[in-house]
Amino acid sequence: MTIATQPRHAAAGELPRADLVMRRLRSASGLVLFSYVLTHLLNHALGLISLTAQEAGLVWFMDFWRNPLATTALYGAFLTHITLAFVKLYQRRSLRMPAWEATQLILGLAVPPLLIEHVLGTRLAYELLNLHDNYFYVQLVLWKLAPELGVMQVVVLIVAWTHGCIGLHFWLRLRPWYRRRMPYLYAFALLVPLLALLGFAEASREVAAISADPARYQAALQAINLPTAAAAAVIYNARDAFLYGFAAAIAGVLAARLVRARLEWRHGMVRVNYSSGRRVEFPHGASLLEISRASGVPHASVCGGRGRCSTCRVRITQGIERQAPPSREELRVLQRVGAAPNVRLACQLRPIGELSVTTLLPPTAGAGDLAGSPRHYQGEEREIAILFADLRAFTKFSERRLPYDVVFVLNRYFAAMGHAVESAGGRVDKFIGDGVMALFGIDEGPERGCRSALAAARGMVVELAELNSSLSYELSEPLRIGIGIHAGPVIVGEMGYERATTLTAVGDAVNTASRIEALTKEYTAELVVSEDVVRYAGLDPSPYPRHEIMVRGRQQPLAIFVVKEALSLPDALAPTTARGQARARAV
Repeated sequence: MTIATQPRHAAAGELPRADLVMRRLRSASGLVLFSYVLTHLLNHALGLISLTAQEAGLVWFMDFWRNPLATTALYGAFLTHITLAFVKLYQRRSLRMPAWEATQLILGLAVPPLLIEHVLGTRLAYELLNLHDNYFYVQLVLWKLAPELGVMQVVVLIVAWTHGCIGLHFWLRLRPWYRRRMPYLYAFALLVPLLALLGFAEASREVAAISADPARYQAALQAINLPTAAAAAVIYNARDAFLYGFAAAIAGVLAARLVRARLEWRHGMVRVNYSSGRRVEFPHGASLLEISRASGVPHASVCGGRGRCSTCRVRITQGIERQAPPSREELRVLQRVGAAPNVRLACQLRPIGELSVTTLLPPTAGAGDLAGSPRHYQGEEREIAILFADLRAFTKFSERRLPYDVVFVLNRYFAAMGHAVESAGGRVDKFIGDGVMALFGIDEGPERGCRSALAAARGMVVELAELNSSLSYELSEPLRIGIGIHAGPVIVGEMGYERATTLTAVGDAVNTASRIEALTKEYTAELVVSEDVVRYAGLDPSPYPRHEIMVRGRQQPLAIFVVKEALSLPDALAPTTARGQARARAV
């Protein structure tokens, strides 16, 4: 077995463009077919009014879909959609895929064989046998003459509608507006087939009533011009030919996959080294996402490998020089998320040489983790302000209270502190026991971050005063707080595991901020800040005592300023919201 190392840039660069064209054709043809199914089911639903209403709607339906332009678009969309399904099935290097993708594929391949007899018995009979395929004819056949076909039509209705809805859902769920409207669209998706089935059943009762009246029944039969047995045999022969051909096409695609796999195994392998320590060897031609799935390596992909969502992106730690450059479409997505030069989309990258990769999102990443995240979400060094706050003597308070009371007070406290941080433009990183960690200036820089952090400290004291007032009947003494703020370089990024992932910061500056907060006990002050914070914020330090301390882990002494009362900070640093200003004046 050989491990290929020579890149094939031309071959690797052509496929993404072909994928883009196929994706657009699949979407366009799918929309045409979905429009046909939707209007057809809505026409069925008119049966809830009457058979006459259903027939009146059918006139409009046929006038539109049976004109030459719409007919060409409809049957062209069908041929395009099913052909692309076969092509996609052939291109897959592995049949391992998410459940939703497998469901959509199976349902899509089930539609043609389930639907063919209905199509031939209506449209072909209309064109060749001069059949008037109105609702009386269709419901007479499906409800009375061949009820087994009626059951099949119920099945195909549900299968086709579900297939289309899955496709629309995974196409639209990347849109920002979709999540807000999803409950209404979901209700619509449930109501349409339900109303269609109810309308069909109600109209079929009218057909049964007509059939019970010999005169009306004979008149209706003459109007639809039922085909003779010999003519019907033509329909059945065409159905059988289609089913055999369709089965042969699927078998041919699967056989071609086996032949291709044999040939690829003979032409060398590509090696992928994952950060988990897993090493995989796989034939050339597969995307990195396909390699991961085929090898059982969990890998996120919200859009199913269509290069739209960016959740499959990876960082290439070794071997990027041996890979073909990203296509224009892939580059556009990478630029949208502010990706570093060594970040690629796994669904678009087709390795042509050995490489080592690290996935950037957990396998459970969903639609909320899509393109548009700033670059620092992937990990970046930034200089920011870090604030730590801690309640004083809360352990003593909690020992004399019931657990429910402790949780109640803490939740009120966390809500107040969170509001103060966010009003000042900060981000609550985490709540630790009865403490708070917040970050400022992630996007704005350290100068604005430090001013926002000082404003947040003032706002936290304001919020705490109001909380003490509202809980005075619960507290034997007011709650007190100690706040420490430091500014410095940290690594900012999304960290954690699966759903327990959040944007946070790590580094020496974080540890220093925590130790500064602990000094508020020693100096009996509400706020202690480092000299870096004062410098960045442009704060006049003269009113506040200055000290130099040694911080564990630092060789040089750290200058700090002690602020006995946070409300003594200048008004210009106060929260900018009207609510924050009103509370500051009240205190």
